[in-house]
Amino acid sequence: MIINPENVPDRTTTLYPQEFKPLVMGRVKKAVGNAAGLKNFGVNLVTMAPGSRSSLRHWHTRQDEFIYIIEGEVTLVTNEGEQILQPGMMAGFPAGEANGHHLVNHSPETVIYLEIGDRTADDQAHYPDDDLMAQASANGWMFTRKDGTLYES
Repeated sequence: MIINPENVPDRTTTLYPQEFKPLVMGRVKKAVGNAAGLKNFGVNLVTMAPGSRSSLRHWHTRQDEFIYIIEGEVTLVTNEGEQILQPGMMAGFPAGEANGHHLVNHSPETVIYLEIGDRTADDQAHYPDDDLMAQASANGWMFTRKDGTLYES
């Protein structure tokens, strides 16, 4: 199926608890994989304004993630530190590797990239820099503090 990204709705909201939402302001996702009817993995076309982040730094227990930079220069932050990614560069994050990662746009230009991840059930996301955990459920992601207490909606 051919997808015209202009026909895919922008998603500017996040499922993160309220206190974390400002950290990803300026990030816009288009669920192009959903628009194609994909069921086993997701593909998002992501645009990041200057100063924005892709997510909080995290890693998954069961789901793989992969990114491909299309436009702009972005900083990848992992346990190893910071690395600059430019158009054509890629990075992969295997499930179960406790190497928290995210992208930060420190540049004055917009960044565009593809974000690809599988939809393996019973996944957990760990956030090493924040008091946050996420558990995949049939109703979507459930967010708790690291001690297991739920965040209020």
